[in-house]
Amino acid sequence: MVKFGKRKKTVVAIAMIFVLGAASLFAACGKQGGSNKRLVLNEVAHSIFYAPMYIALEKGYFEDEGLDVTLVTGFGADKTMTALLTGEADIGFMGCESTIYTYKEGAKDYAVSFAQLTQRAGNFLVSREKEENFKWSDLKGKEILGGRAGGMPQMVFEYILRKNGLDPKKDMSIDQSIDFGSTAAAFSGGKGQYTVEFEPHATLLEEKGDGYVVASLGEDSGYVPYTSFSVRKSYLEENGDVILAFTKALQKGMDEARTLSAEQIADIISPQFDSTDKKVLTRIVDRYKQQDTWKENLIFEKESFELLENILMDSGVLDEMVPYEDLVNTEFAKKVSK
Repeated sequence: MVKFGKRKKTVVAIAMIFVLGAASLFAACGKQGGSNKRLVLNEVAHSIFYAPMYIALEKGYFEDEGLDVTLVTGFGADKTMTALLTGEADIGFMGCESTIYTYKEGAKDYAVSFAQLTQRAGNFLVSREKEENFKWSDLKGKEILGGRAGGMPQMVFEYILRKNGLDPKKDMSIDQSIDFGSTAAAFSGGKGQYTVEFEPHATLLEEKGDGYVVASLGEDSGYVPYTSFSVRKSYLEENGDVILAFTKALQKGMDEARTLSAEQIADIISPQFDSTDKKVLTRIVDRYKQQDTWKENLIFEKESFELLENILMDSGVLDEMVPYEDLVNTEFAKKVSK
């Protein structure tokens, strides 16, 4: 047996500590996919509407693909896009109309959509009174709390009104002065006869007895490319491996959102909505499943993009079509689709 003196024992001990420490470090790096793989994902709002993304986060699918994702809520597409263009966020999740606006404004490093999450609107019309047989024509002469001018919630709302022979500017009063996310509180406080709300606000208004869901904008507008994931053009060109890994993880969440029950989905995403009662959460998830909210895959098709452009043109915020090929990349979504 070889015997070590005190000095050699100390050296060996230090060496062993270094080896064990290095092993732990490499293991941690392997799990996170290396120092380049940390991502900031800025979402337009924190809503059950985006359940597939939260499934991927809660089930660890991003970590499985070597990504360390930090989720930040922007509270509005304009704020999310600003975070993306200034480099505060690596990936922006919002309505694709924002990518069109920045492209039209002449941004050189503009945003490109690489994955579409939802295929229907996720907001609902809430009335102050119960209405068993609501018709869109009932909004004539009424005061409604709407969304930001040029934002998807407001434009889809106006699109539905026009489909039903109504003029959004003449036939009703739409209040667009209230910040995104604050309309439900304003409605509870007595403002407006109707409000357009995302979940969980629509259902929570019902729970409190302050309002009643009378129509789904998702059902009445048809299939509309409501939200997508975007990155700066330069980021896409330089980080294709990161985008592919992100898209793979996201597709796993999409698959489960379409195949699992509402109860199962609610169980998975409940940590994201810990202040929402599980029964309420399940009810909301089921409502979204029933209206076929989530796509089978993440491919942002050209016809969907052109439908969005037509909605923008009808709303008067776009004067000419912009090229789909510049603003949408389907390479990664096609690779991971089944």
